[in-house]
Amino acid sequence: MVQSRIQEIIEREVEAIRNIPIDGVIEDAIDIIYRQVHEKGGKVVVSGMGKAGQIGVNIATTLSSTGTPAIFLHPAESQHGDLGMVQPNDVMFLISNSGKTREIIEMEYLVKQLHPGIEIIGLTGSLDGDLAKFSDVLLYTGGPKEVCPLGLAPTTSTTVMTVVGDVLVVLLEERIGFTKEQYAKRHHSGYLGDLARKK
Repeated sequence: MVQSRIQEIIEREVEAIRNIPIDGVIEDAIDIIYRQVHEKGGKVVVSGMGKAGQIGVNIATTLSSTGTPAIFLHPAESQHGDLGMVQPNDVMFLISNSGKTREIIEMEYLVKQLHPGIEIIGLTGSLDGDLAKFSDVLLYTGGPKEVCPLGLAPTTSTTVMTVVGDVLVVLLEERIGFTKEQYAKRHHSGYLGDLARKK
């Protein structure tokens, strides 16, 4: 009984990954990031609230370790001075599964007051939220149903967000020709650091 339930949960998560739209939009996001970060010297500013924010931290740190400078900006802290981290050539990468997270919607307004021309990439599971409306490029996860029995706790939604983030990272690595030697310079310690320095 338990084993069949485990298998069912895994299969639902796998199916959600398979249903992520492959519509070419992520290539537009890559173009924006490449132009603003690798040609103009900006950075990716990732933000999300709650579980989406935890996925955002992972995306930001993985981008940074693979040659694309990025930071995570907490949406609540941004309203208490941290918005000053954002510069004109940066790219905002805003994450909200519902697309209606108040702090993310407010961030868009505030950052546009500071830098009116800044471009926004959105990552969401909803095409109806405000995030979908104001994003210059919208990465849609397909809006999967959560495997949580209540249908509430972020589970499947965070899985697909993670996968989209991984796709973004890999495509950027390939775009900039990121090498093992460059990785080693950014990841000195630990097992991965040792592995990266091996010939």
